[in-house]
Amino acid sequence: MELLLPAVLVVVVLIIIFSLMRAYRVAGPSEALIITGRGGQDDQRVVSGGRVIVYPFIQRAYTMSLASRQIRVEIDGISKNGIQLSLTGVAQVKVGGDEVSIRRAAQRFLNQQDQIDHYTQEILAGSLRAVVGTLTVEQVIQDRASFAASVSEEAEHSMNNQGLVIDTFQISAVDDDGDYINNMGRPQAAEVAKLAAIAEAQATREASEAQALADEKVAIAQRTLALKQAEIKEETDARLAAANAAGPLAEAAQRQRILEQEELVAVRQAELKAKQLDTEVRRPADAERYRQVQIAEAAKTQAMLASEAELARRENEAKAVELEGAAKAAAIRAQGEAEAASTLAKAEAYKQFNDAAVLDRMLDTLPQIAHELAAPYANISELNVISNDGESKLSQNISTNLVETLSMLKTMTGVDLTDVARNMTAEKSSKAGAAGTSTDLLAVSDNNEHAGS
Repeated sequence: MELLLPAVLVVVVLIIIFSLMRAYRVAGPSEALIITGRGGQDDQRVVSGGRVIVYPFIQRAYTMSLASRQIRVEIDGISKNGIQLSLTGVAQVKVGGDEVSIRRAAQRFLNQQDQIDHYTQEILAGSLRAVVGTLTVEQVIQDRASFAASVSEEAEHSMNNQGLVIDTFQISAVDDDGDYINNMGRPQAAEVAKLAAIAEAQATREASEAQALADEKVAIAQRTLALKQAEIKEETDARLAAANAAGPLAEAAQRQRILEQEELVAVRQAELKAKQLDTEVRRPADAERYRQVQIAEAAKTQAMLASEAELARRENEAKAVELEGAAKAAAIRAQGEAEAASTLAKAEAYKQFNDAAVLDRMLDTLPQIAHELAAPYANISELNVISNDGESKLSQNISTNLVETLSMLKTMTGVDLTDVARNMTAEKSSKAGAAGTSTDLLAVSDNNEHAGS
């Protein structure tokens, strides 16, 4: 008995826990819980989107879906202008979220919630027929939003009485049995086609321009990229070349430093060698060279003194010669001036001469002329004349030479001795003198002939 009591207690506790778990209910976001009790309709509770405890054996909970339902409606109706139309609409319908709508829907559809779709289709179909009869085909086609709103307003009252609400309603299709709708849209279609063609052409042009600009930008970008790549390649090649040359350059620099050190060592050795040469060779050689230079300088000085003395002597001789030449030139100049004065005086005197003086001067000259003419013959030791005329020919030749000489004298001086003699003969006071002169001339001629013989 003592062991049975704890087991019973455990079972009771489990039953209580299980009952409490079943009694604890939570309403989802798209559903409502309707709690009923023994009190009937007035004892109902509506819980949406919350939690509640339903007491077992006292209360009962029912679930009402608040989810939206998509309902398709298709009807055939007559428009205001008598055109048979086929219309298709789509509605989004749900149970209202307020407590009144939930209660109304629960009263009508709690146990037959699948009937909500059929009921809604019937309400919307009737409203759609009623509204389409008040509109022309053009109004239905051109203002579907207003048409759908009118249908929703028409069906709203009936739907709200059932606890239902229409979230949206749209006309998805409007057709007719003939070509009324197609013909009605043809002008607009043509205009639309034209505008579409224009828009397409403009779009094509803009697209072409945009493509050209894009191609240009691409070309510029490609050129920039190519230039950048070339620049990068050039820089890369330069760095690679520098890197490749770094080793040889470092080696060359090291060799250069070694050569510089060797050069410094060589310079130091050369300096030491120069100092040694300076001590052992150069200084004695410099001393000897200094001695030789002093000797040469002395000899040079002596030679310069001798040269200066000789130069002075020659300058004195040149001055003496110059003075002597100047004296001789002065004497010659004086002699020339004297001769010129004498000649001038003679010229002036000759200007005063008359024909008698000229003849007298000429006659003084004739013996000399005759002597000169006969001189060649005087040198002849033996002369043989072969001629029929004999020796007379010789005198004739001399006379001819004399005549030619007088003619030549006339040509050279312009003085004709024959005319002068004739003029003087004409003067009485000079007849005797002229005869004597003629006799002398003949005598000179005879002397010359005899000299020639």
